[in-house]
Amino acid sequence: MLKIKIALLATISLFLFSCNTKSKEEKTTEIKTEEHKHSESETIQLNEGKKWKVDDNMILHIRNMEKDVANFSKESDTNYSLLADKLKTNIDLLTSNCTMKGEAHDELHKWLVPYIALVDSFSKEKSANQFTEIQHSFKTFNQYFQ
Repeated sequence: MLKIKIALLATISLFLFSCNTKSKEEKTTEIKTEEHKHSESETIQLNEGKKWKVDDNMILHIRNMEKDVANFSKESDTNYSLLADKLKTNIDLLTSNCTMKGEAHDELHKWLVPYIALVDSFSKEKSANQFTEIQHSFKTFNQYFQ
């Protein structure tokens, strides 16, 4: 449990530094960091009964991860390390291309922060149970996002 809390804290820190926005008026390379505050008990809400739209440059990496998970479940090889590396690579790409703002952004983080912690844990322990949780996480994602 302590490992998960540490991973979650590290993940939140990652978001504090990776979801940056550049002001169009600024010609310097200064980066403004958005502040993210999330509690573990927050639940994802629909957008007035509809799914939230995820920016195209971000959904690409989420769909790549989902595809990797789906393909892995069909394989007889259980090379969890390779899958974990693919997921982490796409998470890095996703967070470095964070362009969303507002409520959709906040709701996405409610899914993404626990997902990243799950992938971090999976990359260390590599268990079938965690793989199943990752699969379930994409079902949750698809309930609330498009």
